[in-house]
Amino acid sequence: MKNYGYFRVAAAVPRVRVADTRFNTEEICRLTSEAFDKKVSLVAFPELSLTGYTCGDLFHQEYLAECAEEGVRRIAEVCRGKAASVVIGAPVRYNGRLYDCAVVIWNGNIKGIVPKTHLSAAESRWFASGTDFLSKDNYAGGTLLDNGKDCIREGFCAKIRYAGQRCNISPNLLFEVGGSTFAVEIGHDIWAPVPPSTYAAMSGAQLIVNLSSDSEISGRNLMRKSLIGSHSSRTVSGYIYCSSGYGESSQDLVYAGAAYVYENGALLAENERFVRESSMITADVDIALIDNQRQKQNCFRSVCPDGTTSASFWNRYSRVHLGQPAETDFKAGLFRNIEAHPFTASEGLDERCREITDIQTLALAARLEHIGCRTAIIGISGGLDSTLALLVTVMAFDRLGWSRERIMGITMPGYGTTSRTKSNAVILMEKLGITLKEISIAAACDQHFADISHDPSVHDATYENSQARERTQILMDLANKYGGIVIGTGDLSELALGWATYNGDHMSMYGINGSIPKTQVQTLVRWAADNRFEEVKDILYDIIDTPISPELLPTDENGEIKQVTEDLVGPYELHDFFLYNFICNNFSPEKIFFLACKAFEGEYAESVIKKWLKTFIRRFFSQQFKRSCLPDGPKAGPVSLSPRGDWAMPSDSWSGTFLDSIE
Repeated sequence: MKNYGYFRVAAAVPRVRVADTRFNTEEICRLTSEAFDKKVSLVAFPELSLTGYTCGDLFHQEYLAECAEEGVRRIAEVCRGKAASVVIGAPVRYNGRLYDCAVVIWNGNIKGIVPKTHLSAAESRWFASGTDFLSKDNYAGGTLLDNGKDCIREGFCAKIRYAGQRCNISPNLLFEVGGSTFAVEIGHDIWAPVPPSTYAAMSGAQLIVNLSSDSEISGRNLMRKSLIGSHSSRTVSGYIYCSSGYGESSQDLVYAGAAYVYENGALLAENERFVRESSMITADVDIALIDNQRQKQNCFRSVCPDGTTSASFWNRYSRVHLGQPAETDFKAGLFRNIEAHPFTASEGLDERCREITDIQTLALAARLEHIGCRTAIIGISGGLDSTLALLVTVMAFDRLGWSRERIMGITMPGYGTTSRTKSNAVILMEKLGITLKEISIAAACDQHFADISHDPSVHDATYENSQARERTQILMDLANKYGGIVIGTGDLSELALGWATYNGDHMSMYGINGSIPKTQVQTLVRWAADNRFEEVKDILYDIIDTPISPELLPTDENGEIKQVTEDLVGPYELHDFFLYNFICNNFSPEKIFFLACKAFEGEYAESVIKKWLKTFIRRFFSQQFKRSCLPDGPKAGPVSLSPRGDWAMPSDSWSGTFLDSIE
């Protein structure tokens, strides 16, 4: 059963009774069984969940620790025969000291015990720090032994007989489950200046589990989420946080059962706090995505936080192999949201639009001022791309304090120009107060066809590309004549698909839209209409509603657009989804197809998605030669195909390997 790089995790918050280990054990067993039913591969419980976190001086009672150990034995039996890792919190005695620990169980075996490193002032009254196990002697290395149940690196961490089994005890344990590796830290560890999980992530842990007991005060939850989210982002990891809930003593503090699952800074799942019942959240963490992101970051393969090299740092951790993860059918159900429109996701959209617009505007203003430009030349078609480029140019001129009349908008009607697009272009330019010029390309193209002996009734690539190149020639020559530069209008989606005429609309003197995908162009124009250009709002909205077309083929009998781009190359919302996951996430076409089927379920049939994904792969590879010689332009979003560092790809790369994976 294919997992597509996903790993199902859960954070369970049981209702507890302070010091009632029997009740707590049974509740943990019940939630563990529920996690097994959901085909979870890793389930975490809160700090000291077997006894309750708020036992106070009862932690000094020998009997409480013995009861907790018996509870671990009972939970281990429930886990026997199950391919899931269960991480529970328990007090563990060792060498005359008591430790606040996470006990890791897999298939009935206790595979390791991780003691808490950073203790609060109150906790140090009862517990010792896990740093006891990190003396120099414990870095001696040694051979890896296998006793049939546990893999133990002798001389690397302490050995303990606990709940009838022999296992490792150390803060520096990494647990391997198939192709995934997780580490454990406890409670206050995350609040340390350098949390232990920082080192664990640098040593290969893609998942961090935090068993916590964090009390609630006003504003604490926002602070906690901000901390965990940013830590997950810095360590490029999945982070499973699980804190104590109802039943803990309310003598002085309240515990609300906060639980979250983060992935590289993004919140995948969150628990409802302040409930009286036990609860559990489940999420599918993308281990492949984490690995892909780390692969692109030099900090994960060079120097570690203490200045040592990654090679020497790696050897500080014992690696314990648990086995294979649960057989989870991710096709049947995926416990995570798949964003169908990653470039225009609703969360924070207004701020992103404002920021992208400001990036484009400042970039163009800096370029114009640097070269002492007298004018800007833009071909205005009445379509989305040229409209966005015009709006950005107007804002750049306004910021520089230059007259808008120095912007020259050229409308160049041809064989396929409709009255709707031409009218919108003219009215838009007039209302914005720029200089307007109309130059028809029909006569020039007729002459060109005669010169090269091309029959104008044959509407092939020569027929279409001749018009695009004629328009570019006009713009370039006007820029020379008036001492200006040609502002490029082509967008990122067109560059990805190669949907541009080489040395035609493919070329400009500054490509302002080069990192803006088509779906985002539409969103930015709408945002500009609502926030910056109220005086032309109606025109902008009509441009948004106009079918996307290069208008290179003659109109239909009613004078309407006959050549609709998405009928030819496919829906841009699909291509932008493919592009984002191919470039940003480095996913295989097979995984992209799987995700697209989830994201667009009910909108497109699987056969349609596969058809356009193949089109995307073929065109993306075959059209690289156009991207190898792109003009300058600012990177405003997460994806850029600039050959000057953002995307380096040979123009003769073979697409067959990638196409095969879709099948």
